[in-house]
Amino acid sequence: MSIDGKHVVISGGGSGVGAELARCFAAQGAKVSILGRRMEPLKEVAAETGALPFACDVTDRSSLDAALEKAAQVQGEVAIALANAGAAPSKPFDRMTPQDFTSALDVNLLGVFNLWQAALPGMKAVGWGRLIAIASTAGLKGYPYVSGYCAAKHGVIGLTRALAQELAKTGVTANAICPGFIETPLLQRSLDNIIAKTGMSPEQAAKSLRRGNPQDRFIQPAEVAEAALWLAGSGAASVSGVALPISGGEI
Repeated sequence: MSIDGKHVVISGGGSGVGAELARCFAAQGAKVSILGRRMEPLKEVAAETGALPFACDVTDRSSLDAALEKAAQVQGEVAIALANAGAAPSKPFDRMTPQDFTSALDVNLLGVFNLWQAALPGMKAVGWGRLIAIASTAGLKGYPYVSGYCAAKHGVIGLTRALAQELAKTGVTANAICPGFIETPLLQRSLDNIIAKTGMSPEQAAKSLRRGNPQDRFIQPAEVAEAALWLAGSGAASVSGVALPISGGEI
C-alpha cells in the first residue's frame, strides 16, 4: 500500500530528524502535519515541504488532542504517527532530582504514548496504520549521565513490543527506530555541553561521541527518515515490534 495521500503526523517536526521526516514523506506524496511547541521553526519546515504546522506540547494530552483534531479536519484521519519529539539533558544520576527524571520520561516516553494512543482509534477503524517512534540506541544500552533519557527510551522499546502483540490482528504495526548520535542541532547542544564542562576542542568532543560507532561517523537525519519511510510502506507489513538500530554496528 502506497503512502501517497496518507496523513502522516510528526512530533518534533520543527528541526533535525523531524524536519527531515517531513521532507521525506512529503516527497512521497503524503499529507504531512508537523507538531512542536514553537511555531516559528514549524512554519519554516512547512514553507519548505508543504506540511501543515500545529503548535502543541505532546506531554499535554489536551493540547495534543486539539492539534490532531484540527489536523484531521484538513488532512483526514492519521494513518502514520511518527513520535519523534525528545530531549536528552545530561546530569550525573546522584545530582538528578525527581523532577529531572519525570521530565525525561514525560517528553521521551509519555509523548510517544500520547501521540500513539490519540492516533490509534482512526487506524483501527480502517484496519491499517503505522506507529513509529524515533527512539535511540539509548533504548538498547546504557550511556553515562543520561540515565533518565535511557530509562525513557528503554520504556519506548517496551511499549513498542507490547503494542506489536496487542495490535497484531488489527492491521496496525508498531516499531521503533534506534539511531546512534545523529548530526542535528540536538547533537550540537550536547557537544557544546561537553566542550564547556571538559575544555575539549570541538573536534575532540565530536570524536568522543563518534568513537562508539564502528564506522566512526555520526548518523545522518536522512538515514533515519528513509528507515521510517520503509517501515511505513507495504514491504514492512509483517514488521512489528522491532527496535531497529541505525548505529553503524554499535549495537
